Amino acid sequence: MNEEGVTILRVQQAQYSIREMIQERKQKKRIQIERFIPSILLLTAAVSILTTLGIVFTLIFETITFFKEVSVSEFFTADKWYPFAEAASYGVMPLVLGTLKITMIAALVAVPIGLATAIYLSEYASEKTRRVIKPILEVLAGVPTIVYGFFALTFVTPVLRSIFPSLEMFNALSPGLVVGIMITPMIASLSEDALVSVPRAMREGALALGSTKLEVTLKVVLPAAISGIVASIVLALSRAIGETMIVSVAGGSTPSLNMDVTTSIQTMTAYIVQVSTGDAGYGTTIYYSIYAVGMTLFLFTLVMNLLAQYISRKVREEY
Repeated sequence: MNEEGVTILRVQQAQYSIREMIQERKQKKRIQIERFIPSILLLTAAVSILTTLGIVFTLIFETITFFKEVSVSEFFTADKWYPFAEAASYGVMPLVLGTLKITMIAALVAVPIGLATAIYLSEYASEKTRRVIKPILEVLAGVPTIVYGFFALTFVTPVLRSIFPSLEMFNALSPGLVVGIMITPMIASLSEDALVSVPRAMREGALALGSTKLEVTLKVVLPAAISGIVASIVLALSRAIGETMIVSVAGGSTPSLNMDVTTSIQTMTAYIVQVSTGDAGYGTTIYYSIYAVGMTLFLFTLVMNLLAQYISRKVREEY
């Protein structure tokens, strides 16, 4: 090998060594990142857990402070909620009933409309139609709740009063209907996901046996997706229970222990908003009452979520 050949060989060896060094450094960086990522994920999970624990312990401690002033039996058995009266009464049941009235009206609106929409989108709509309707539902889900509240107060209530003249300006009916409209996209979207996940082979098998499209939908697809559908309904109702702004704007602030939906009501969330905006001084019994009401609301939503998980596990179909 002449001198020129030796020089070329040395240059090639040098290039090869540099390439190896670059690859080794990349490999080392990749290994370091791989080792670091689990720590970051653990940290974020820990922040979420600690935040949840902080909220729960704050609720517990402040609720205990409230019950040092007001007996538990009065809180759950008294039929009046008059915290600002001279002879204050702290019976939470009128607030609970107001919340349940809103939730029941919302369920009557959202469940049939949301479920029918989900069935149409998954079983009957063309791909083009689905591409139009799905974004509209997502826009509906993204409307701020304060906008829904003013929509209930300035549009829905006047329309309802033209039909039912005895309806008060602030009532349970119009916010209940609008809360139902608000949670409809949640039921429709989650139920559609559950329906679409049913294997196509089940539909084709039923059609091959002579079933009509409607029979396949109602007797095969719907029962197969029932766990996801029920979970979507329960989660949506949990959202309705915790809704604040719509009922604060259109529901009024009169806690009452009756089933009349044409009169003013007050829900648990609306009461918390009322006190939090400065109607009570810090450290007073009224101030601590929002934590007791908040704990009641927390237990409501917790039970609803546990119920959704239980139903999902109980009726889940695996394919």
